[in-house]
Amino acid sequence: MNNFTSGSTFFLMGFTDIREIQILHAVFFLLIYLAALFGNLLIITLITKDHCLHTPMYFFLKNLSFLDLCLISITVPKSIMNSLMNHNSISFFGCVSQVFFFFLLATTEVALLTVMSYDRYVAICLPLRYDVIMSHRSCVEMAASSWLSGGLNAILHTASTFSIPMCGSPEVHQFFCDVPQLLSLTCSFNMGELVVIGISLVFDFGCFVFIAISYIHIFSTVLKLSSREGRSKAFSTCLPHLLVVTLFLSSGFFAYLHSLPKSPSLLDLLISVFYTVVPPTMNPLIYSLRNKDMKIALGKLRKARYFQSN
Repeated sequence: MNNFTSGSTFFLMGFTDIREIQILHAVFFLLIYLAALFGNLLIITLITKDHCLHTPMYFFLKNLSFLDLCLISITVPKSIMNSLMNHNSISFFGCVSQVFFFFLLATTEVALLTVMSYDRYVAICLPLRYDVIMSHRSCVEMAASSWLSGGLNAILHTASTFSIPMCGSPEVHQFFCDVPQLLSLTCSFNMGELVVIGISLVFDFGCFVFIAISYIHIFSTVLKLSSREGRSKAFSTCLPHLLVVTLFLSSGFFAYLHSLPKSPSLLDLLISVFYTVVPPTMNPLIYSLRNKDMKIALGKLRKARYFQSN
């Protein structure tokens, strides 16, 4: 039973050992990654260039797109390269980096989604006070607080996960270094990381409750609107946001609360896709294709490019 050290190597076992399926997985993940890359970069570009989108809602959306871009980039490219090269190793420091940046970005995203629900609550339920409550300074402070909470959580998870020596086979039955699988490799019971996971789950659950309460107030206000168009616009803005939050948090709760099976489970791999790959890919579709302001901004960008080329 050899302990893992800073010079050790982990092996990300991924989805399968069958070469043909590995290639198929690499192509599938590559298409998803390119779609997420294009969608999130497009949103960042549109919001940056169009001054009409320099509002609190789009300020937070720009931050969300940047988070999604980084979140999918720390796990998927490595998995694609491993499948293409049939070489599933990752260094000890590479694994530590994945754990740190995953929790930094995932926790920040949960906090930011909570802030975005508050922004929608103020916009719909307290419209006359919106400019005062959601001032530029307040938006920057809320975004900074989201990043700060993510950084703190990442430090705690990384330090506690790797504070206990790991023994035995260095096989991580996942396509990236995820904490539940790493805990199964520890030489002894890692009470510190379990406590940190508990704190994280309380934080995430608190965010979910806050989001749920915000949307209860939002929907009760929306249903009172006399304008059918107003109700439709409010629901089209809020329901996709609620869907992303529910998918992101529910899959994460399941992955970190249920006990790992003794043998590798395909379900664990599929669940991890729902909180690492799906949200960064779906967010651009949800927030751009169904958003009138984003469509107008895209039209302006196309016209500007057309006139520049001519």
